[in-house]
Amino acid sequence: MAKSGTPVLRFAPSPTGYLHIGGARTALFNWLYARRTGGTFRLRIEDTDRQRSTPEAIAAIFNGLTWMGLDWDDEPVFQFARAERHREIAEAMVARGHAYRAYDTAEELDAMRTRQKAEGKPVRSRWRDAGPNDATPDIAPVIRLKGPTSGETLVRDVVQGDVRFSNENLDDMVLLRSDDTPTYMLAVVVDDFDMGVTHVLRGDDHLNNAARQLQIIHGMGWPEPVYGHVPLIHGADGAKLSKRHGALAVEAYRDMGYLSEAMRNYLLRLGWSHGDEEIIPTAQAIEWFNLEGIGRSPARFDLKKLDSINAHYMRQLDEAALTTELMATAERLVPERKLGETIRARLNSAMGGLKSRAKTLLELNEAAEFLYADGPPILNAKAAQVLSPEAKALIKKFIATIENLPWESSELESQTKTLAEKEGVSLGDIAQPLRAALTGKTTSPPVFDVLIALGREEALTRLSAHAA
Repeated sequence: MAKSGTPVLRFAPSPTGYLHIGGARTALFNWLYARRTGGTFRLRIEDTDRQRSTPEAIAAIFNGLTWMGLDWDDEPVFQFARAERHREIAEAMVARGHAYRAYDTAEELDAMRTRQKAEGKPVRSRWRDAGPNDATPDIAPVIRLKGPTSGETLVRDVVQGDVRFSNENLDDMVLLRSDDTPTYMLAVVVDDFDMGVTHVLRGDDHLNNAARQLQIIHGMGWPEPVYGHVPLIHGADGAKLSKRHGALAVEAYRDMGYLSEAMRNYLLRLGWSHGDEEIIPTAQAIEWFNLEGIGRSPARFDLKKLDSINAHYMRQLDEAALTTELMATAERLVPERKLGETIRARLNSAMGGLKSRAKTLLELNEAAEFLYADGPPILNAKAAQVLSPEAKALIKKFIATIENLPWESSELESQTKTLAEKEGVSLGDIAQPLRAALTGKTTSPPVFDVLIALGREEALTRLSAHAA
């Protein structure tokens, strides 16, 4: 329940597709303002399009918001279930003289639209001015809004400023269809009122809707919400964001290896600013977020910037927590893979060297693959080239040197340097074959860290197999 006198905000997606990053940013802004002000953040599923709304899309919205860490207050509201309430308000609008029943036939509607479009006039039915004694045809009517035809409707917008709409240009939009089902425009207003919504933050593609929705609000004598219409996200080329720019489902970014806090930080900066700050952890974002910081220009999506922010959060994240994130990613990529505590210990040990090279969890996963299973790794082409007969001979001498030593990084490194001097080679001449035999690759964390992470038995098993 909302606290008395505190803001109530909502996120109201339509489950006709998945939660994309534009919707996620809208949810984030609403969530941040609610948390900043001690208010309430509510979720409404606008599922009135029964043909296109799917359980899978509803689940994806829930999952996407949960991954983003945007928890909602109270139970979600499902718009379709409230159809009777929407019909009640449509009838109340008629009773108040702010709506009317229109009995136009399909042919009359077509002719009316054609004529009024040619004359540059809004769509208004002849039934708008019908008297009580006018005969009505034997067809099911629609209920249309009967808005004012003179003056203007003012949308007071905290992002766009005051936006004025001439009433003479606004259609008498349909509120209730002839089959008694409510339209989106009616349902949104009724649901916002009944949910106690005080602030409506949404994309600026809804700005025109606000003028029409205000006429319903005024007709019912309800309080106006605070509106904030946020410019949409564009691609790097300035065009409207599309799949080719990265307009993917939020869960796709999880699967691409991004951390949820990095995603929150990045989406926050797509259209909101606090000075020149780029790295804004969520706790700080809650403290700072305000409506005045929302910009009026479209933000541009930049995947390289997201990579940079994600790399920062990966480096800053506690290594045990990052290991947990990585293991979840690895098991999601290969569902039959189950990583136990032995692998967790290896990852924790090696994480310092692993995370410094990766920008995403996918890159981190690729770097850590050699730790996921026991036994000698499969060599890639470069690693196979490194393991020449001379390199294998050095590995055998290395095994003989260190197999009975204390298994400590500094001791292993010290004895390897001594071996290199004795053999007249560089430390790298020994380290690189070791890396290839231990990981199957020519790049990895520092080789002595790899030895420690694998442990004595596993490391010697791998070295012996590839030195043979």
